[in-house]
Amino acid sequence: MTERQLGIAPFGRTSAGEPVQQVTIGRDGLCVSLLTFGAVLHGVWLEGTARNLTLGSDRLSDYEGAMCYHGALVGPVVNRISHARTRIAGQDLRLEANQDGRHCLHSGSAGTYRKVWHLAEVTEESLRLELDLPDGEGGFPGNRRVAATYRVEGASLHLHVHVTTDRATPVNFANHSYWNLDGSESWAGHRLWIDADRYLPTTPDFTPTGEIRPVTQDDMDFRKPRRIEPGVNHFDNNFCLSDHRAPLREVLRLNGQSGIGMTVSTTEPGIQVYDGRNAIRPGRSPHEGLAIEAQAWPDAPNQPGFPSILLETGETYMQHTVWRFGRG
Repeated sequence: MTERQLGIAPFGRTSAGEPVQQVTIGRDGLCVSLLTFGAVLHGVWLEGTARNLTLGSDRLSDYEGAMCYHGALVGPVVNRISHARTRIAGQDLRLEANQDGRHCLHSGSAGTYRKVWHLAEVTEESLRLELDLPDGEGGFPGNRRVAATYRVEGASLHLHVHVTTDRATPVNFANHSYWNLDGSESWAGHRLWIDADRYLPTTPDFTPTGEIRPVTQDDMDFRKPRRIEPGVNHFDNNFCLSDHRAPLREVLRLNGQSGIGMTVSTTEPGIQVYDGRNAIRPGRSPHEGLAIEAQAWPDAPNQPGFPSILLETGETYMQHTVWRFGRG
């Protein structure tokens, strides 16, 4: 880890003139860098491996543009809310229809991926970022306080997300990092395991149909590790891990041909996998990285059969997700 400078460094200014910091933490085993813009997971380096395991950029303008979701902590409601409307606690919510003028994707312009977070605390091994979301922003009710803590332990990276509100409101956060463990042009040849026997099929707009389908009914069964290939495997779906938030458990493994592997553990009831067909870094190609997003099921406020994402006054939303890296 000695070749990487731990600590805080400037990372430029947003188009609105706000200063952004890069914070690098880690010890023996793993080093990671994060940005105060979007709470972006900017870089992940396993000891003995020179390449970044996640897809990032050294230009802040890329994160404000085509890479707006890369590595970001996305909320207050990640993924899609169909028809950009829902009903919460007897109140009709009208949200920003930023996907094709029809659906709300990643909370629209109110999304936390667009904001500069406050760096509240940093040590050699951890940092805490905080953000206040005002009542009514983007159509979402409640003055909400969000805290995200990233911590390195050995070759593992832990993420804790806490949210409180003064009004009932939907909450669903996810880290939206893209992964390529080989440093190759695409994720071709990676092997994938997911501990899910159900998944959510989607409409042509990529919103859930409402059906909860067995993975055996389609080519979506990854309960045994399988090699995956762009053009053969098409992903933009939620895999159903459970019907509610659960104790931390291993839910997904991704292994590259290089011998580097990543295991994801989470408390969340779902995990979205996206093949990156349209998430293209400047100068790169489609399918460069695989997005893996631990979260609640998408469009839950409009799907009565899905686990609720409603956060009530006096409650605390708590997510814990862990990425563990290794070889072999």
